[in-house]
Amino acid sequence: MTINQNREDAKLTFAIEGRIDTKTSPELENALRTSLTEDIQELVFDLAETVYISSAGLRIFLIAQKQMNRQGTMKVIHVNEDLMEIFEVTGFTDILTIA
Repeated sequence: MTINQNREDAKLTFAIEGRIDTKTSPELENALRTSLTEDIQELVFDLAETVYISSAGLRIFLIAQKQMNRQGTMKVIHVNEDLMEIFEVTGFTDILTIA
């Protein structure tokens, strides 16, 4: 997994390449913990290059959404069919803003 971060004022974007699974999710959680400061008002996950998300990866999205519910907005963009199916089956389409 590769995480590319981009910050513009109060907007933070994570473009994730590869798999978000049990092995890689701690790296994403650490990156969020480090970069998602209180002054971030918009968080974007760009999944254009993401090929798989496991339950460990979904947990990271849930943690991020809970934090952003307190301080701003969060959206997930460029979700392919396979990832959308994972989000739908797990009910995450009701929790996350997917554009």
